[in-house]
Amino acid sequence: MFFENLAHAMGQAPVADGQPGGPLMTFMPLILMFVIFYFLLIRPQQKKQKEHKQMLENLGRGDRVITAGGLYGRVIEAKEDILTLDVGSNVQVQVGRAFISAVLSPEGGVNKSKDKK
Repeated sequence: MFFENLAHAMGQAPVADGQPGGPLMTFMPLILMFVIFYFLLIRPQQKKQKEHKQMLENLGRGDRVITAGGLYGRVIEAKEDILTLDVGSNVQVQVGRAFISAVLSPEGGVNKSKDKK
């Protein structure tokens, strides 16, 4: 009984122009936030992952690379998932292909135009 009186006392929520708001307008801020997050966070990250995957697929013998652990070296053998790097002084290291962070240009900087020949 108490809850029925309380519900009648509260009445309905005020609505602009006397028309009830539709369910689309209720969820519009949530939808708008998702769209903003998609274009600012999700889409650029997917693009970056796609570029990194393409860079890993194009690795070959003679490429200068840097690993995720910070080792600089030259690829001397490229198998399916394992690369053999020459890191200097006749030291060879085998690393997983997925642990290559970047391909370096001959000058020593990161090569961003390797795929654009």
